[in-house]
Amino acid sequence: MIGSIIAILGGLIASASVIVAKKPNAKELIDKLTPYQGWIGVILAFWGVWGAISSILGIGSLSLAWIIGLAVAVVEFVVGFLLGYGLISKYLLEKNETAKEKGQALRLKLTKYQIPAGLILLALGVLSLVFYFIG
Repeated sequence: MIGSIIAILGGLIASASVIVAKKPNAKELIDKLTPYQGWIGVILAFWGVWGAISSILGIGSLSLAWIIGLAVAVVEFVVGFLLGYGLISKYLLEKNETAKEKGQALRLKLTKYQIPAGLILLALGVLSLVFYFIG
């Protein structure tokens, strides 16, 4: 359930501009989350890696819930990387110039996918929350 909530928060932040354009009253909620964007992104990135590893290790239980879990993990990592790049760069890539350049190049390639990935993550987060409550 925590993973679903984190996915929903990350999806909201990543797709904030589209959501605010369609629902102006959502701006207040998103403005409250924006200061934490970097940390939410870092948590999402690590949570996505952890979820992907867990999904791969649990491949024996191949089901719709497993597929959704793997999809959530992959999109969480992408959105987390984009949202948390500033902190990741500051704390992990600062000492290695080559890694910093490669990270920046990857970020530039993925930036155009931030809003669609955010919307997908939002939908997958809600879907996984529904699966959690259904059982």
